[in-house]
Amino acid sequence: MTEDQKKKPMTDEERLALCHKLDEELDDFINSLEKKRYTEGWPEDRWEEEMDKHPFFMKSAPDDGELSPLVEGLAKLKYDSEENTPLELATNYKEDGNFNFRHKNYRLAILGYTEGLRQKCDNAEINACLYNNRAAAQFHLQNYRSSLFDCERALLLNPNYEKARLRAAKAAFEVGKYDKCIEHCQKLGETQPLDKEVTNLLNTAKRQQMIQYRDHRKKERLDATNEQQKQQVIKAIIDRGIKIWNCDDEDDIDISILEPTFPGLKHAVVCFQDDILIWPVLLLYPEHKMTDFISYCPENIPLIDQIQEIYPIPWDKDNSYKLDTLNVYFEGCDKKPHVIDPRQKLGDIITNEYFEVKAGTPAFFLVPSCSTAETSFLNSYA
Repeated sequence: MTEDQKKKPMTDEERLALCHKLDEELDDFINSLEKKRYTEGWPEDRWEEEMDKHPFFMKSAPDDGELSPLVEGLAKLKYDSEENTPLELATNYKEDGNFNFRHKNYRLAILGYTEGLRQKCDNAEINACLYNNRAAAQFHLQNYRSSLFDCERALLLNPNYEKARLRAAKAAFEVGKYDKCIEHCQKLGETQPLDKEVTNLLNTAKRQQMIQYRDHRKKERLDATNEQQKQQVIKAIIDRGIKIWNCDDEDDIDISILEPTFPGLKHAVVCFQDDILIWPVLLLYPEHKMTDFISYCPENIPLIDQIQEIYPIPWDKDNSYKLDTLNVYFEGCDKKPHVIDPRQKLGDIITNEYFEVKAGTPAFFLVPSCSTAETSFLNSYA
């Protein structure tokens, strides 16, 4: 090798100068390129929308319901029973339910977990998880009975499932099943010390259980008293020989038949106090198609005394309905009008051989004596 062929090593200054020159040449080359905007990417203001259209990232089906072949293929791979075992399908549906649960789509989550359970895989752990997760979604929707049911199914598969046990206690409390709530809380305490949340739930459930027992005993005593009173009413009616409409036999008489159907008397059911039957009474004015009612009419009081309590009648501008010129009728079981003396006691009137009590309410027609209204009323039965 000759001396001319030998190259001298570059100094630092020469190396820096060369780098600077190369940078300038690269900048000149880039600046010489045609200015063209890149249009093949996702626009910055619509990237989420565009991303949702991509088969790998889309969260819902297209509006036209038509899926791309890629999406159909992915769905088939994930949910086709021919491509997946029951365990794989159950797992896939569980994941789908979890996705919707995280996004607070609890109803869709329930559908996912339900589909997972329908696969009937033989993995107790997966099934217990599906029941527990569905219970959680039901709890968020305040479907507490369904939540409790699913929790208990999960616990049948996995008795040590603490999440399911705690949610079962909470759901039982919400539906007033305090004994179950207490039982689940105590079960939690068998494996570890109870934390503050469970302790408070347990103590509250015990207090509510005591109140529930007390109210139940009160109701039982009240029901027994009411039943006794009902039987006394029925016995008094039978003993007095009072006819009840649509009851051909004494055994047909029931307190439900004696409940008034007239709106204003709905809660005024015949009762028995101090050996006296107290009736609601209906007064009808056929001329004006008006009605009045007396909610508390003892059988030992003259009917006229009860009627005069509602006089004068506000709508009777002509003062034609006077107590001393008033005729009182009832429609008998023979479908005919029967005039009565209103000075009689109510108990004597309703034991008339033709009188029958309809809808638990003795009813009377009031018309002015010797009036066109009375004539018209009587002619309606001719």
